[in-house]
Amino acid sequence: MPIITRPLFLQSDTDGQFLSRFIPNDWRPPIWVRVLPALENIFYGANLSNILSAHKAVLLDVLAWLPYGIIHFGAPFVCSILMFIFGPPGTVPVFARSFGYMNLVGVSIQLLFPCSPPWYENMYGLAPASYAIAGSPAGLARIDQLFGVNLYTSTFTASPMVFGAFPSLHAGSATIEALFMSHVFPQFQPLFIAYTLWLWWATMYLSHHYAVDLVGGSLLAAVIFYIAKLCFLPQRQADKTVRWDYDYVEVGDSNSRSSPQNIDTKLASELSDWAIGSSSSISSGTASPVDDSQSLWDGDTLGSNSDTEPEAPPHRFALSHPFKPLHSSKLYTN
Repeated sequence: MPIITRPLFLQSDTDGQFLSRFIPNDWRPPIWVRVLPALENIFYGANLSNILSAHKAVLLDVLAWLPYGIIHFGAPFVCSILMFIFGPPGTVPVFARSFGYMNLVGVSIQLLFPCSPPWYENMYGLAPASYAIAGSPAGLARIDQLFGVNLYTSTFTASPMVFGAFPSLHAGSATIEALFMSHVFPQFQPLFIAYTLWLWWATMYLSHHYAVDLVGGSLLAAVIFYIAKLCFLPQRQADKTVRWDYDYVEVGDSNSRSSPQNIDTKLASELSDWAIGSSSSISSGTASPVDDSQSLWDGDTLGSNSDTEPEAPPHRFALSHPFKPLHSSKLYTN
């Protein structure tokens, strides 16, 4: 679904949409200019974006430009490569779908609830906004001046989505990347949190987002991640280093799934039903005689569990190939 709808919601450098320029202005909802500044003052007691952007320096400009204008666009590809190599098989497709749905939901909110960013307040105050107003690179204009280029100025000025401040998909992208990377590399979780906070600061320093935008984007990313983790994300195994070390994968949160005993009981019940349906040979006397004290099911069978045999965890799939989990009917047991 995210791939199919991407032509309708193609991301630009301002978290905007490509084809949104063809939507008539009469069809668009009114632009909210006062909502985000008011929420900023209610939640934090001040406009954090204006405070952080009040003191400017070339070093700060570069430090803000790196995560917002460079790393943000390459991080999904780098994360995918690392998770493909070191994560459980099946992690990257779940990450890709989660990333796509997060952007799809975020862009839909931006279309239905257009809000002005901090640079608009700096330029026009709280005057009513119009869709005819061109976008602004805000703090990134200083990067163009520093390197003698017109990259961000031309891109943001021609942006088809000027009022897509809430939620911040820069913050959402950094958060969902940090959550997935923390799932695969839990030992580096402080580093991923630090990157997310770095990007948060950069967006406010460059006057592209209010703090409430960042919270909204990160909450959206967190909700989608935990849904994916609960239902679809392969579990990491601490004793495995790379994807080729995995003999099986467990999908979803094992605490919310059926217990192993329930799965084994169901399997044994199905085998018992099959055996009863095939008992004509016994009634005809062709089966081997057994003692009355000995059950026909004594001994090791597909449905039996010995005391020393470990129980199979829920939704565990054996891997015949490191890239392709088997169908769920191929339940792995030791």
